[in-house]
Amino acid sequence: MKNPMEMTGLEFLQAMIEGHIPPASISKTIPMQPTEISEGSVTFKAQADHNHLNPLPLGGVHGGFAATVLDSVTGCAVHTMLPAGVGYGTIDLNVKMCRPIPQNQDLIATGKVINLSKNLGISEGKIIDEEGKLYAYATATCMIIRP
Repeated sequence: MKNPMEMTGLEFLQAMIEGHIPPASISKTIPMQPTEISEGSVTFKAQADHNHLNPLPLGGVHGGFAATVLDSVTGCAVHTMLPAGVGYGTIDLNVKMCRPIPQNQDLIATGKVINLSKNLGISEGKIIDEEGKLYAYATATCMIIRP
């Protein structure tokens, strides 16, 4: 296996799915893992639990759960299109909450690149259930960071 610093973004994320590279530590706080990776597109599985709730009496899943998952899939979609040694950072994330995120239910989060230029990557993401019901949608702008 190549040194991770010598891998393209696509190779890096594929190695993560295959278990050759450990997942990002955020996936311990927000349970999510990539399930499909291709150039310009990613799919994650995510599930909110009792650790992601607002205080009572509201008690629903905090909006930060959806925002974090959407930041991950939109950023990873951009990452799949980057050459080795090139990074990115989110500079804008616009999230729309469409309905409450359910607890203890497997959700599907997808990210797709809309445009990639020399300095910016623009992508969109959504969180849906297995029937295709939309829970949250986002657009993101990522700054491309070159050495």
